[in-house]
Amino acid sequence: MGRKRFRNRHVPSSTRSFFAQQYFEEHVLLDRTELLNLIQGGEDSYVEFKVRLNNPEKLAAEIVALANSGGGFIIIGVNDNRRVEGVDDPEWVEQQLIDVCRRLVIPPIRPQINKIAFDNGKRIVALEVTGVHRPYRTFDHRCYVRVGSTKREATAEEIAEMYDPRHSHGFELLPIMTATLDDIDEAVFWSYVRELRGGDLSEFEEHGYPVDEVMIHYLQLAVEVDQESVPTLAGLLLFGKDEKVAEHLPRSGLVATRFSGVEITDPIIEREEIVGNLASVYERALRFLARYTDLLAERPSRRWSGASPVAPRASYPRAAVLEALTNALVHRDYSARDQVTRLLVFDDRIELINPMRTSGVALDPICYGVVNAPYPRLKAIFKSPYYGMETVVGGVPMLLSVAQRFSGIRPEIKLVSDEFRLKLYGLR
Repeated sequence: MGRKRFRNRHVPSSTRSFFAQQYFEEHVLLDRTELLNLIQGGEDSYVEFKVRLNNPEKLAAEIVALANSGGGFIIIGVNDNRRVEGVDDPEWVEQQLIDVCRRLVIPPIRPQINKIAFDNGKRIVALEVTGVHRPYRTFDHRCYVRVGSTKREATAEEIAEMYDPRHSHGFELLPIMTATLDDIDEAVFWSYVRELRGGDLSEFEEHGYPVDEVMIHYLQLAVEVDQESVPTLAGLLLFGKDEKVAEHLPRSGLVATRFSGVEITDPIIEREEIVGNLASVYERALRFLARYTDLLAERPSRRWSGASPVAPRASYPRAAVLEALTNALVHRDYSARDQVTRLLVFDDRIELINPMRTSGVALDPICYGVVNAPYPRLKAIFKSPYYGMETVVGGVPMLLSVAQRFSGIRPEIKLVSDEFRLKLYGLR
């Protein structure tokens, strides 16, 4: 069975690119003629030559760069001048390639390896690299892309673009390279660990409260990069100092706005930009809501009859609001760096608008609560009782059911223009 064809076909600009296109679309194994065509074209954005294997870490970086840039070939036994020098032991080279792809590339890559012998006795090995589960990283958490015949480290924006929103679990493990563990709020962090361990921190007290050890080895919320401890996205969002989260992840907060009526064109009463770690954003957003709404455990027995000239504040089921706000923080697409979560408060409703790449995402599984969490580690800690936030269980199905029973109006959920939009109607 042939390879799956590339979606974006283009007209080849040369014989070389025509051959490459035909190979990527239809081919399974290289033969000598096809390999020679690759060699004749020289190094470029998807072909790399190596005379021999003598640096596994450097090889892993080249593999990562190709995998993150659409795939390509690494051909061993050819020098930079396109001269075939061959390798002495193709089987050993093959095993080294397999080992590097398995141990030094994250996530591991399943290599496609071709060993070719020529009539003059020289033998070369070609590794085909594909990038099915981007982004890929080296074992020291470096993420590279290939530009022409060279590689460079990917920017945070480029890494974010690589993630598939339907399979973005690894994004929470992204090291925030501009941050350090000095940016972690130790009071928040050790409060969580103390609760988690039943109040006993004696083990860590004996070692001077090693934040790096616990973050890296126990919680997996930080990594070692060049002998420095670097927090991951989840680590910084959960435990970062408020001002440092705002500095390193400036679009990760929430903008809350209270309008003076029921239309978005009505005058604004208050607008607040809420930034910081997730606990701070959550608590401040709830305080903002409490200034303009009543969050109740049960539906009130009396409703506004219109006799009073001043309408009462709208009431909302507290459980539904807590779930909506939790979802907004733990499920939003943090790779959408140019968008923020918006909380809009009107006289009759609350709206939450969250960044979310909606391509290929269906609404029904969300409403039925069968969609995997994009950031499982972040969600697990945020909703843990040890983290200290008031959260609820039941997910979106609970939210929809409770809110409809409370107000008599079913909440509205839409996926529009890379946004998740939720409307909760109040009771007055």
